Amino acid sequence: MAELAKWESFYVIVGPSAGALIGVQFVVVTLLMNMRVRPTAESVHAFATPTVVYFGGALLVSAMMSVPWPSFFPTSVALAVCGLGGLGYVAVVVRRVRRQTRYKPVWEDWLWYTILPCTLYASLALAAVFLSTTTQLTLFAIAGASLGLLFIGIHNAWDTVTHIIIVDSHGNATEPE
Repeated sequence: MAELAKWESFYVIVGPSAGALIGVQFVVVTLLMNMRVRPTAESVHAFATPTVVYFGGALLVSAMMSVPWPSFFPTSVALAVCGLGGLGYVAVVVRRVRRQTRYKPVWEDWLWYTILPCTLYASLALAAVFLSTTTQLTLFAIAGASLGLLFIGIHNAWDTVTHIIIVDSHGNATEPE
């Protein structure tokens, strides 16, 4: 378990960053609620909620990697459950994005809200399976998945804020001056 101790400072950076950015996402949602034409619950569930969940995923992985586990087996089980749960959640996101009618998603939306998170959660679940056999490589894969979820959340929060700024309260693109 000494291998996990080497990663402590990495997860001390990623975990609190994800936690703090969850708080920032509440500010983003508050901005959405102050628009004259408010987003529908379907749109919020399709785009804002996944951002919080992806930040939460990074926070959860960081917490799991900081637990003083007695062996790699419970660590693997916890990470596999997180990865598989994330895959299930991405399936829910796909359904929500398709059902909402306020906004027509473009390729980049599918990439950042579904494809990349699906890839990271699958990598996390797969890494969990090999944690005890190829520990060094697997620890990098787990770190990459948690950092990837953090960056996806950052991108999606920024994407939401820029969408609010660019689109006026009537849903029309703002004219450049």
